[in-house]
Amino acid sequence: MKESVLKSIAQKVGTPTYVYDASKIEAQFQRLQKAFQGVERLRVNYACKALSNLSILRLMKKMGAGLDTVSIQEVQLGIKAGFEPSDIIFTPNGVSLEEIEETAKLGVQINIDNLSILEQFGTKHPHTPVCIRINPHVMAGGNSNISVGHIDSKFGISIHQMPHVLRIVENTNMRINGVHMHTGSDILDIEVFVYAAEILFDTALQFKDLEFLDFGSGFKVPYRPGDIETNIEELGEKLSERFHRFCKTYGRDLELAFEPGKFLVSEAGYFLAKVNAVKQTTSTVFAQIDSGFNHLIRPMLYGSHHEIKNISNPKGKERFYTVVGYICETDTFGSNRKIAEIVEGDVLVFHNAGAYCFTMASNYNSRFRPAEVLWYNNEAHIIRKRETFEDLVHNQVLIDFKEKVTV
Repeated sequence: MKESVLKSIAQKVGTPTYVYDASKIEAQFQRLQKAFQGVERLRVNYACKALSNLSILRLMKKMGAGLDTVSIQEVQLGIKAGFEPSDIIFTPNGVSLEEIEETAKLGVQINIDNLSILEQFGTKHPHTPVCIRINPHVMAGGNSNISVGHIDSKFGISIHQMPHVLRIVENTNMRINGVHMHTGSDILDIEVFVYAAEILFDTALQFKDLEFLDFGSGFKVPYRPGDIETNIEELGEKLSERFHRFCKTYGRDLELAFEPGKFLVSEAGYFLAKVNAVKQTTSTVFAQIDSGFNHLIRPMLYGSHHEIKNISNPKGKERFYTVVGYICETDTFGSNRKIAEIVEGDVLVFHNAGAYCFTMASNYNSRFRPAEVLWYNNEAHIIRKRETFEDLVHNQVLIDFKEKVTV
C-alpha cells in the first residue's frame, strides 16, 4: 500500500490502528491456486486464527476458500460470516470431548489428534466422519513456539501409534475420511515438506474411505527486503506430481487441502502507531509509541522482525532508534533500527502485521484494543471500531462492599 494512503487512514481513524490490503490477500490466494493448478480437487482452508475479523472471513469466502478453525467460537464466527458448515474443518488441540461433540452437531468436518478422544468419539459417534491429525516427527518452523511436528510436540498422533489408531477404528467401526499433518510455521526447505508428505501418503494408504489429505501449511513469507520465503511454485510442482502418483496408487482422486493463514494475510497487514515521545539516554534513543505488546506481541513472544518506517517523514535523514511501547514491562518492537528521523507526533508503520497480530491482542494495562480497517476497492472501510471504556468494563460485575458495622 502507498504510504500516503496509510498516513491518510491514520489521520482519519487515529492510532493505533491495523490496516489490511484486500488486493494483497487476493493475490496471495490466487498465487497458491496457480501453484497447484494441476490438482483438480484443491481446497484452501484459511486458518481463521491468523486474523478472524468477520469481514476478512467474508472476503475469504468470496474468493472461494474454506475455513480451518481451532475452537467452537471460530466455527461460530465462520458460520456467521456465511460459510457453510461443510466448508469448515475443526482442528483443535487439547479441547474436551464435549466441545468436539457440540461442534460436530453444527455439521463441520472434525479433525482429532488424540488417541483417547478418538476412541471416545468413535464409540459414541461411529457414523460421523473424522479426520486424523498425525505427527510425522519432522522438525520444521522458524521458532520453537511454532514448530509443531517434532517428537516432543503436543500436536497430532504419533506415526508410531498408527497400530493403536487402526485398532480403535476397527473396534469402533468409525469412519475415517481424511488424514492431516502440520509440521510448523516458516517452512523454508521444500524437501523437508515433501519428506513429511511421504509419511502422510504412507499413513493414508492404511485407510480405505478417504476423501481428502490435508497438508497443513506453514509457508514462510518475507519479513524484510531480500528475505527468503517458501517457494510456493516449486512446492506446487513437486507435491502435485507426487499427489497424482499417490491417487493412482490409492485407486481414486482425493482432495488436496491446505490451511494457510500467515501466507494469505501477513503481508497484507500494516500497524499504525503514533510516537508519544523520543527519549535519549546515555546509550540509546528510544521512540516510544502509543501501543505495546498488548497490541503486537509477536516481537516479544517470537522474536519476529517487522519492518518499521516513519510515514510522517519518509525522506528524512536516517538515524538509529529503539522502538518501544507504553506497557510497564519491556516491550521492544525493534532495537537500533535505522529509521527516518523521528519527532513526537510522527506516525510509524509496522509491516507484516496481518497475521497473529490483532488476534493475539489483549487489554493488558487496561488499554483498549485498536481499530481495524480494510482497504478494499480503493476505499478504507472500518471493520472493527476502537474499543472504549464501556467495552473494557462491559462484562464485569461490581460487588457492593458495604461498610462493616462495628458494635
